[in-house]
Amino acid sequence: MLVAERQQKIVELVNERKSIRVSELSRIFSVTEETIRRDLEKLEAEQKLSRSHGGAVSLTPDESNELSFSEREITNVKEKKEIALEAVKHVIEGDKIMLDASTTAWYMAKALPDIPITVLTNSIKVAMELSSRKEVTVISTGGTLLSKSLSYVGPLAESSLETYHVNKAFISCKGLHLEKGISESDEQQARIKKKMMDNADSVFIMIDHSKFGVRAFSWLDGLEAIDHIITDGKVDPAIVQQLADRSLKTIKV
Repeated sequence: MLVAERQQKIVELVNERKSIRVSELSRIFSVTEETIRRDLEKLEAEQKLSRSHGGAVSLTPDESNELSFSEREITNVKEKKEIALEAVKHVIEGDKIMLDASTTAWYMAKALPDIPITVLTNSIKVAMELSSRKEVTVISTGGTLLSKSLSYVGPLAESSLETYHVNKAFISCKGLHLEKGISESDEQQARIKKKMMDNADSVFIMIDHSKFGVRAFSWLDGLEAIDHIITDGKVDPAIVQQLADRSLKTIKV
């Protein structure tokens, strides 16, 4: 197969699947991972896709559909892990917290110390990660399982959240717009996250720099519902100042 043909097929695969790993492309085309990385570098320079940690993602994702956990898992990994580590610093012994089904929340769960806290979540990945911690009490919402995100949604999940009150909710979202508030790509996830925010004393929004200025499919809440924003160092300083003007504390890592 010619190089140009392989690269064209890579673009087609990325656009079809929305994201794909280097290791998988290496197996598909029977070339080394280093060759695939060079292909991705060239294709990114031509603005045909975007490279991510361990793979590539489409430049034209479908905002109306929720990405799978594995697809989100390879996007902005470094930033998400840094944000998660900062979020953990805001959890103390005795806290009762809510974690959503985002990959950032999963990274946060992986970093949580084994101390007496209660974690309420709609994420199977988060619940499984915390299952071995002897001091951590884990409560799962139950509900309708979404196989792509490995999370529970629907009336049962929403009603279970209404019966609890927590100190802190740690939430990620698809977009934060200075005028239109925060939004999510999936309506059912937006409803769950809204319930989590409504039943927490403090709301921490965990988003990387790429989420600012974005309006996704389903509106979640206004900026007034947020107490803290944890983001990475790549965020525009002008945006941080505009948030400060709205009395929103932004923590950059």
